[in-house]
Amino acid sequence: MIIKYPKALQKGDKIAVTAISSGVEKPLHILLEKAKSNIESLGYKVELAKTVWNDEKSRSATKEIRAEEFMELLADPAIKAIIPPWGGQFSLEILPLLDWEKIKKNTPKWILGYSDISTINFVYTTITGNASAHGINFVEMSAPTLDETSSSWHNVLTANHGDIINQKSSFEFQSSWEKVFMNPATGFYFDTKTEWKSINTHENFSGRLLGGVINTIQNLHGTPFDQVEEYLDTYTKDQGTIWYLESVGMSAAEIYRALWQMKINGWFKNTNGVLIGRSSGYAPTKDYELEDVLMDIFYHDNIPFIYDVDIGHLPPQNTLVNGALANVSYKNGIGKITMHFK
Repeated sequence: MIIKYPKALQKGDKIAVTAISSGVEKPLHILLEKAKSNIESLGYKVELAKTVWNDEKSRSATKEIRAEEFMELLADPAIKAIIPPWGGQFSLEILPLLDWEKIKKNTPKWILGYSDISTINFVYTTITGNASAHGINFVEMSAPTLDETSSSWHNVLTANHGDIINQKSSFEFQSSWEKVFMNPATGFYFDTKTEWKSINTHENFSGRLLGGVINTIQNLHGTPFDQVEEYLDTYTKDQGTIWYLESVGMSAAEIYRALWQMKINGWFKNTNGVLIGRSSGYAPTKDYELEDVLMDIFYHDNIPFIYDVDIGHLPPQNTLVNGALANVSYKNGIGKITMHFK
């Protein structure tokens, strides 16, 4: 079977914003308004759904309301893409409430986001075979201007089946969110030189992309929503898989345990390479470091890996498409990702 790609966004299309996890509290509504204005200036229509305007106990609404709103937007033919405002903690609550058989029959549409949104994207792709996009969240589009790396979201969502999208490592990244929180809707504040890292000077590998935030997708193990092995056998058996993963507030030991669980459950079979994003809130476990984790999990199985990649909670980040065929090349701290929609 082949991956199904949503139709490319075109000017005049409608983009919906729904808070499937956390909503946006009133003092930060400026982020929604600015982002809406910026996206509309690109020629799109933007619908801000009811859930985005509130947040209580880290949820935009009850799981029933969130699931119902999400299902309605997925089924609405006028909606061409769904971009949640941001992540949160509890998107997994809506998974049992979604009609997955109906979703499989719906026309594929883009879902874009990261953090807790990667939980939904990951399940959406592995259950349906529809591509989804791991990239910036809607509120981050409130910036007056976006850097080249962050702007890749638009290149990706406007690509057609068969198109090729090239992305590369950034020049600098943002090591802290402090200035962003103090100055909402003013964009990112880059302060540190970007350097992708590997134990080897050169790396080059290909496969179909799949991944997300370790913290959230690891909770799928043992649930009906862990259909990873079936997905790998169906969609990536011939080309192999490139996993991309990132973490938030996890120690080296916690990352190891999560990756170990994924490995034991067969998620890394037929893996051609791994991309690890910059770890936000990371801490070593005594003298056990992230590189030790990656050596223990991947190196001894002859799986190449690159880390401190432009993925996740320390922007900017590349927009990676679950299901897309990709080639990754790396040399001396600089990387390139070429995605082919086929």
